Amino acid sequence: MDESPGWDAIDAALRPLYGDAEPLHLATLLKWSLGGSDPLDGISVYPRIEPVPHWHFVTYGMTELYTKESEDPDESGWGFEFTFRVARDPAEDEPPMWAPNLLQNLARYVFNSGNTFAPGHHMNANGPINADREDSEIRAVTFVSDPELAEISTPHGRVAFLQVVGLASEEYEAVRRWNADGLMRVLAPHLPLFVTDIDRRSLLADPQIARAVDEGAAQEGSSGGFLYVTTAHWERSAASTTLRIGALQAPAIADALQGRLPFGRELILQTDETRLTFLPGDTFVVDEVLEGMLDVHVPLTALDDLKAALRPTAGSRAVPSLPGLTVEIVPTAMKDRYGNETGEVVG
Repeated sequence: MDESPGWDAIDAALRPLYGDAEPLHLATLLKWSLGGSDPLDGISVYPRIEPVPHWHFVTYGMTELYTKESEDPDESGWGFEFTFRVARDPAEDEPPMWAPNLLQNLARYVFNSGNTFAPGHHMNANGPINADREDSEIRAVTFVSDPELAEISTPHGRVAFLQVVGLASEEYEAVRRWNADGLMRVLAPHLPLFVTDIDRRSLLADPQIARAVDEGAAQEGSSGGFLYVTTAHWERSAASTTLRIGALQAPAIADALQGRLPFGRELILQTDETRLTFLPGDTFVVDEVLEGMLDVHVPLTALDDLKAALRPTAGSRAVPSLPGLTVEIVPTAMKDRYGNETGEVVG
């Protein structure tokens, strides 16, 4: 009897690409199911030369490798394994260890939070994705379907291969104004197989690329109508409302409002306890629809004033064109990739 049919199915999917070549395999010593800290049982790494030199990382552990445990018969585990392509010096014999650390951190986030990823999703790393390279501009990630690995069927259900792609901060801002799929279409000719190079600069430095992104955002607006944030709270009286927003996320919220409200779309800010929704409206209305749920209807003529109040510096600011509304920006304590506070404060 096959004791690891899910694992074998992943190996079979890789065989058309790599034949019988033996990858470097990074195994986890103490499995998550036995109390270990790393959710992934292993990561295989293949050295590549074409179309550009890179390392191809493939994970084992986001899906059901051994037995069927989930109740969904059609999907194996979380439904995907991560892949990651990292630029490589052709003379290198060993892959960079920051990359598997990043993959374990992403897996840990999924296992601990229950929030999953899919193509088009994105995440701000709040620092370089290689923590040892403070000078790197690559400080966010998005996700695409691995361009060489199609979805497979396994004895435990479907498995997709979800590739992590590093983005420069400026590129991530473009994702928030537009959407990840649109940005990746523009960047694809300049990022063969979406290889991540932590030494590269933002591709938006190219005026032609920047123009294509600006035009796409102007025509389509933002597809991202939901932001999970740490701070989105409020205080209300009979005549006034104060919205309390974290400094770190204030610019992202301003960008998202610009990409949503002019196109007739709402923007939802979700915290663990509250849900704050901005909606386009003919008149300014604040409505606490349920406990912990606030709707703010914003006329487009007031959007610029609202965005101006969302500066990432601490303080309270009235919104002139929305009488009675105040935006209070509160400092945000930065955390490292393990969730520990670093001592750095934004705002």
